[in-house]
Order: sequence, then C-alpha cells, then structure tokens
Amino acid sequence: MKIAFVGKGGSGKTTLSSLFIRHLASTEAPVVAVDADINQHLGTALGLGEGEAAALPSMGAHLPLIKKYLRGRNPRIGSTDTMIKTTPPGEGSRLLRVREDNPVYEACARPLRLDGGVIRIMATGVFTEADLGVACYHSKVGAVELYLNHLVDGPDEYVVVDMTAGSDSFASGLFTRFDMTFLVAEPTRKGVSVYRQYTRYAQDFGVTVKVVGNKVQSRDDLEFLRDAAGEDLVATVGQSEWVRALERGRPGPFGALEPENREALRVLRDAVDATYARRDWERYTRQMVHFHLRNAESWGNAKTGADLAAQVDPGFVLGESRGRLSV
Repeated sequence: MKIAFVGKGGSGKTTLSSLFIRHLASTEAPVVAVDADINQHLGTALGLGEGEAAALPSMGAHLPLIKKYLRGRNPRIGSTDTMIKTTPPGEGSRLLRVREDNPVYEACARPLRLDGGVIRIMATGVFTEADLGVACYHSKVGAVELYLNHLVDGPDEYVVVDMTAGSDSFASGLFTRFDMTFLVAEPTRKGVSVYRQYTRYAQDFGVTVKVVGNKVQSRDDLEFLRDAAGEDLVATVGQSEWVRALERGRPGPFGALEPENREALRVLRDAVDATYARRDWERYTRQMVHFHLRNAESWGNAKTGADLAAQVDPGFVLGESRGRLSV
C-alpha cells in the first residue's frame, strides 16, 4: 500500500508519518519510508542523528542509475536520456517490489532497525544552493515518481512518503500515485485550508484523502475538525510527551507512546488496509499515462528532443500479476 502524508508547514505531518512508520515497523511489516519533503527531516524523526540523516543517499543524485535499471529492455524507450519523471513502464521494463533486493535499493535505500523491525529509508536529497535558479523542487522528487510508477506492491506491504508542505505535489501526477493520502491538520482555519485544496484537486482523480487531526486538545478542537472534514476525519492525535522526548533527543521505547495515540495509529492502518479491496490497477495505469502525456506535451518533448508519447505501451497494465519483465 502506498501512503502519503501531507499538510501545511508546521502541521506535524513528518512527526505523524514517522509515528505511522514506527507503528508498522513494530508489527514487523515490510516498509519503505521515503522523505520527499523539500526540507528533509524524516530521518531524524525516525531517530537518526543529524549526521546519519545527512548521509542518506540522494535519490536525485542516482537518477541515471534508476533510469537505466527501470528501462530494462523496453523497446519503446530509445535511451535513458529520453526518460522523464512520468515515463510509464511497458513490456520489457523492470518493475520494483517492496521486499526484494535490487540495484535501486542498493544505491538509494538504507536499512534502519526500528521498534522491533527493519525498514528501508530513502530520501530525495536536499534542495541546495546549486539548485537555485536552475532547478525546482520537482526535479528532486522525479526519482520518487519514477519509483512509484514502476512499483508493484501488495497487501501488507507499505511505502510511506512524507511529502512537501502545502499542495505543491499537484504540480505533477505524484498525488495520484497513492492508495491513501493522509492530510495532517491542526484545528485552525489555516490547518484545514490545505485539506480543502486537496479535496478540490483530487476529486476528479479518485484520490482518497483522509484527515488526521493533530494537536487536538479539547472537544472544541475535535468539533472544529469534524465540521470542516466530516467523515474524512479518521483519527486525532493529542499532545505527546513521548514525541517531546524524541524531539529533545531522548526517545523512549515506542511501546511507551500514549495509548490513545497508539490507538490512532492503529485506526490509520485499518483505513489504509481497507483501500486494498478498491485498488484499480487499470485506473492507476491510465492516470500514469495521462500525466505522462501532459508532461510530454508541456515540456518533455522539447527537453529531450523525442516524441515521448511513443513511450506509452497501450496494452500494458501495471499490476501484481506482473512478474519481472526483464533481467
């Protein structure tokens, strides 16, 4: 299952995504955690030191390797130079799985022992001074989009992506890549404004958006979020001494997290797992192609000097029945 955590800056989305990852890890579920925020903090939220988090390999820096591996023997892709962030897989492409070992994970992921389990963590890489004026945030997350486009994930497998703040991901097709998008919202007008943006953008694409209330301290806070989000409000999280200790660099065992907050994480997992029965690989592939054609027309063809529409394999549908298409 592919899960995104989004929200306005300061809403607590990185904290909530890290708690959800810890919850999954504590049950020994297979997890890939991806930091796709323009400000990279997921590693430290998961307990890495500042130096360890900074040393995580950058997916963006390994984009040539990622493209070469995923291209495989796909005859519709003339060269890796013509692959862009939205390039879809086809016959001959290599597909990725959560539990396998492959060159992409070897280069871009690091194992992290966490709360009784071992997860993989990946990061897009920081936005540096060298990028200013010559690159945008989406040049960094392009590697994540390619990864998700070629990923075949099954039930009880989890890819959790900490997205950038606000609604910036709607500038690409990345927002359609998820089974579940959790919008972390504080009980304030600004806190729910991003939720309204997301639901407005997502409604035409069948994207499932649910709200997680954060920093909820009173019944008034709860009622405010219920009025704003209705049935989309699936869980709320209150103040946490456990999180405060983590942020001070003194984390305790995950089992010491407050019972009400552990229960909220269980509810989130149940909501994610319930989406599996509704998964539609044909729609997923169709949306992938839709955004690829839009990107090809708006900038991709001009940048690569190729007709990127020719990369689309009309008979190909990504899905769990797909084995390794090339070696």
